[in-house]
Amino acid sequence: MEEKNFEFEKITTHLITSGFVYPSSEIYGGISNTWDYGPLGTNMKNHLKEIWRKHFVSSNMNIFQIDPAIIMNPKVWEATGHIANFHDPLIDCKYCHSRFRADDLIKAQKPELEVDSFSKDELNTIIQSGEISCPKCGKTSFTPIRQFQMMFKTTIGVTEDKASTVYLRPETAQGLFVNFKNVQRTQRAKLPFGICDIGKAFRNEITPGNFTFRMREFEQMEIEFFFKPGEDLKWFEYWKNECLEFVNKIGLDKNKLRFRDHSPKELAFYSKATCDIEYCYPTLGWGELMGIASRTNYDLDRHAKCSNQDLTYLDSSDNSRYLPHVIEPSFGLDRLLLALLCDAYDVEKLAKDERIVMHIDKKLAPYGVAILPLSNKLNDSAREKLWGLISAEYDAVFDTTGSIGKRYRREDAIGTPYCVTFDFDSLEDESVTVRDRDTMAQERVKISDLMKYLYTKFHE
Repeated sequence: MEEKNFEFEKITTHLITSGFVYPSSEIYGGISNTWDYGPLGTNMKNHLKEIWRKHFVSSNMNIFQIDPAIIMNPKVWEATGHIANFHDPLIDCKYCHSRFRADDLIKAQKPELEVDSFSKDELNTIIQSGEISCPKCGKTSFTPIRQFQMMFKTTIGVTEDKASTVYLRPETAQGLFVNFKNVQRTQRAKLPFGICDIGKAFRNEITPGNFTFRMREFEQMEIEFFFKPGEDLKWFEYWKNECLEFVNKIGLDKNKLRFRDHSPKELAFYSKATCDIEYCYPTLGWGELMGIASRTNYDLDRHAKCSNQDLTYLDSSDNSRYLPHVIEPSFGLDRLLLALLCDAYDVEKLAKDERIVMHIDKKLAPYGVAILPLSNKLNDSAREKLWGLISAEYDAVFDTTGSIGKRYRREDAIGTPYCVTFDFDSLEDESVTVRDRDTMAQERVKISDLMKYLYTKFHE
């Protein structure tokens, strides 16, 4: 099969114009690098979340999903070190005053360097060497690196002072750690077990961009899996395989996926191992989809010490007490969705013209079925005979605008797997024409057999 490569901008333009994603606050001129998900993107996100839940939560007796608050006691972020250490290395060009992250600039111009493991002083030495140029004006003179706090601050209560300062969470994981004892007690959970959530996180990125790949407001799907100390490498390998199985399940091109193990210099001091699953985005190249981290008992230990609470686990097998170790599989929902959309985009040459088609996995497509009355005179009959029947099982769209050919092309372009056309013959023979998105083949099906037919198609 011919490999097709499309420019990233061409794909994102299609996603915006067709209703997957909109520029946020667009009628007021927008706000930089902030995006709203339209009806298509929202539907697809919900389907992706549900498949993630079925894979990691519903099919496991020992994974518990919770929904922690976005705003937490600021002592949480003192305990984790976010207030003291969660900074980006910020520099400005002395000539055009453009602002950059020092590590990103070095990565782009010296990709052979393992920048993620470099200290602030090491980054500064490279920036001041004259070997790094400003992407905007080409000059090589920058300000020294200064640390930029990435957490968004806000206040609670009626006064704005230090005592009322809180933060929007920069990650969802800490809501899982601080609820470890609650979940273990109320669910009578025995190790090994996991706590997970799906939710928004916020980072005041210096240089967000590349569409939805890097945003200041983003969504994560995270698991903290707790187990007895000493089993770290066993569970690390287990979760690497589980996560790879998941990304294969949702239909990503295996040739565009890879594991990247973090080098010893990149690892946090408490981590035994970390690896990323990366996807090769069009034009952008390799980018992280998710990470799997062996975090030992660092987080529970910090919270136990800073809260003066006992977070140890009583092991009934030998009556010992210990702080469990943890493996953290963390997915970036927005990045995963973007990878799926990039993977799906295609432009096919046909005999007389061409069509844009999104080959989205059937279970993930924004709409599973489009109901297309051949004429407006048939709208009421099609709605009466088909809408309730189909929409009870699948996300459906009822499209009456334009010729049937234009409607087929429109549904192809948003990835709808099946179009069901209700024509004048349908009034007599109680049958409809079902068209397949990928093959464009059409088949006449009895309305009484339609749901069984669709079920077979969605599960083949």
